[in-house]
Amino acid sequence: MAFQKTPPHLAWWFALCLILVLEVCGEEPDSTNRHTGGGTQCGDYSNQVMENGMCQLVATLPQLDDQKCPDMFRCTDEVSYWLHENEERKQQILSLRETISELQEELRNHRHRVKLLELQSEEKNHMNSSLEQRFHELEVHYAEATTLLHIQGTLISDMQTQIQNLTLLVERVRRNPGCMINVVHTSPQMSAEEALHPEVQHVRSCPIDCASVYQNGVRRSGLYTVVPSLGAMPVEVYCDMETEGGGWSVIQKRVDGTVSFDRSWRDYKEGFGDLLSEFWLGLEHIHHLTAQGEYSLRVDLEDWTSKHKHAVYQSFSVDGEESQYRLHVSGYSGTAEDSFSWYHDKQGFSTPDTGNICAEISHGGWWYNQCFYANLNGVYYRGGRYSPKGQSPLGPDGIVWYSWKDSDYYSLRKVSMMIRPRTFRPRMSP
Repeated sequence: MAFQKTPPHLAWWFALCLILVLEVCGEEPDSTNRHTGGGTQCGDYSNQVMENGMCQLVATLPQLDDQKCPDMFRCTDEVSYWLHENEERKQQILSLRETISELQEELRNHRHRVKLLELQSEEKNHMNSSLEQRFHELEVHYAEATTLLHIQGTLISDMQTQIQNLTLLVERVRRNPGCMINVVHTSPQMSAEEALHPEVQHVRSCPIDCASVYQNGVRRSGLYTVVPSLGAMPVEVYCDMETEGGGWSVIQKRVDGTVSFDRSWRDYKEGFGDLLSEFWLGLEHIHHLTAQGEYSLRVDLEDWTSKHKHAVYQSFSVDGEESQYRLHVSGYSGTAEDSFSWYHDKQGFSTPDTGNICAEISHGGWWYNQCFYANLNGVYYRGGRYSPKGQSPLGPDGIVWYSWKDSDYYSLRKVSMMIRPRTFRPRMSP
């Protein structure tokens, strides 16, 4: 058996075995040796130095079955065992490398799948974001459509009201053919042919207020249709033909509390109530009536003891809606001390829904200052409510004329407001 180029990690093991063999045989190693034991040949071995500097060991195994050989051969078995073990370790290392390679490949696959899941998650998030944005856009469109629907409903309601008013107007004209009506502010949906219909033509004999009704020979109080000369729509008014010579167009009246005056801006603009009982004629109508010329105002007051007083103002007019129906009133005279012109002149009109705190507290519409000394559109309180128990913690809200009892907390029983031209002169009956 020959050993060449022994691996470094086993060289020390061979050296140890040779030393043991030499000690057992009682010889020193040289270039060529031969060993026999007990007259029987055990085997030969020799060693020599090669040209490359390596040590070569040559051993010849005996052919004897019973004779034991030196321990050197047992050492070679152990070397073979360790070589075998080393080979197995190499195989195990190779197997581990293959396993590691497989695990690395599986890890790469897992990373790839994770990356795909992340991309899918990003796509889903982007999709969800797009859906949320789309949903928000739909909500905005829905809100806009709802607003447009509400506006269209309001326009339709206004058109129906205008059609109803025109129908009533035509009926009045048919009953009184001596006075035709001039329709200037027509509905946008009304055609030119409809606007020029004979039943809506203008005739100069139409009365412009109750004073002109009076001048036309009518002396009985009641309801009459007048057509203000500044192109306004016809309006039905209650004409007082008795008070101080007659010719008064009544614009406001309170008698029994059957009509609530806690109303919106639109109600006060267009008018509300019953012309034969309690009512507010409407700011738009009052504006058109007083814009025809110089008008005076009469205010009649009555308390819960049937005591009556009045106040007359030589100048009275109301601006248009663009100026919040600003009041112009002056020239007081009468039996009721002035609580109106000196404090409320040049004030705009306010209602509870306009955000005016005075209107909210008083539950009515009026030309409020901060807040009032006169408020004829307040809450109707029976008995006057002139007691500490009836006083509201927020302030007075009744039908007030402060100078009546020098108090905000007395609510009058009956009030009325009516206008006529300042130049009006009653005619003496024949």
